[in-house]
Amino acid sequence: MNKLEKLQELYPEDLLGLSKKLTDGEVEVLYNLRKELEKDIQPVIAEYWDKAEFPTQVYDLYSRVGVMNNPLLFEGREGKETYSEMYNAFLFTELARTDTSIATAYTIHRMAHTVISQGGTEEQKAHYLPKLEKFELTGCFALTEPLNGSDIAKGLKTSARQENGKWILNGEKYWVGAANTADVIPVFARDEADGEIKCFILHHDTPGVSFEVINHKMALRPVQNCKIIMEDATIDESQFLPKIKGFGDVTRVFQGSRVDVGHIATGTAAGSLAATLKYATDRQQFGRPIAKFQLVQEKIARMEIKVAANIALSVILAENQENGDFDTVNASLHKMHNALNLRELVALGREICGGNGINIDYGVGRYFADAEAVYTYEGSHDINALILSRALTGMGAFV
Repeated sequence: MNKLEKLQELYPEDLLGLSKKLTDGEVEVLYNLRKELEKDIQPVIAEYWDKAEFPTQVYDLYSRVGVMNNPLLFEGREGKETYSEMYNAFLFTELARTDTSIATAYTIHRMAHTVISQGGTEEQKAHYLPKLEKFELTGCFALTEPLNGSDIAKGLKTSARQENGKWILNGEKYWVGAANTADVIPVFARDEADGEIKCFILHHDTPGVSFEVINHKMALRPVQNCKIIMEDATIDESQFLPKIKGFGDVTRVFQGSRVDVGHIATGTAAGSLAATLKYATDRQQFGRPIAKFQLVQEKIARMEIKVAANIALSVILAENQENGDFDTVNASLHKMHNALNLRELVALGREICGGNGINIDYGVGRYFADAEAVYTYEGSHDINALILSRALTGMGAFV
């Protein structure tokens, strides 16, 4: 099977053919990933979603496929530290079309990698990054707090102080995905000495650190979001990331993650469309598949144009990132557009499926619920709207 045949099997909703921009090696990795996900994750994901547990076997799957370090991803990229942004866009699309939580857990892991890559010394990068890329270690990151989300720049209260060659952290973090299982946890705290936000690596067994799982979620149920409590949590100097020196550095780290969530919106939309199409072609009413009714076909067409638009914007953002032509406004535009499209699309899919649309066994209900979380995290719709409007009007309206 050649590259174009594989792409047609992978992304039939890509009617504009933008996935052709992927290299042969990238397509091969994505194709192998799809087969592994179909074999090991798709048959069980509804059960894990229902019982709110994460299928940790996915990390072994990532390692087998080499989603972060397969040599095929670096053909023509000799000397580059990471895979291409184009591959990244379709990787998140691939993961999220299987399940939004799977993709979310991956972006959490990737953020730990990114924070250390951008904020760490050469020694720290050499120690942590290869293990994260092989999934010998798993990671997450901790920024938001119980009382501070969108206003975290000024409101961050977790403190850090240097004492006798150690750093001592106190405070709480909230909504931290995968914190209770992650081996490596970059935590952002305010240095008591100069008031600047800095970053420190906690390990899962760091003394003075405890975790509380946040229960009763209506979306992204397999991902274990946690509250982290730090009470005189003490770490070595080697766990301080010296290249993150203030909130400006934090913002630069998180620009990429906001784009990743835009890609997750693309993949969740594609997964919802695929599940809806399967249901509509299988479900018989009035003696024929409901996909043969004009009203259903109109809704399917509206779903497709939203998926196609999301893919297009994801590809444009990926190209901009690869070329270094990228900023916070780009990230906000992408996340806001793709998440809004997703929210509207999953409602159409649920509507087509009628009463069965609220049952996770058909897939559509799972995407419908998860879209609400995607719409909010890594910058809510309203916050991204304010960022875009500030760029257009020159006037900030945050306070």
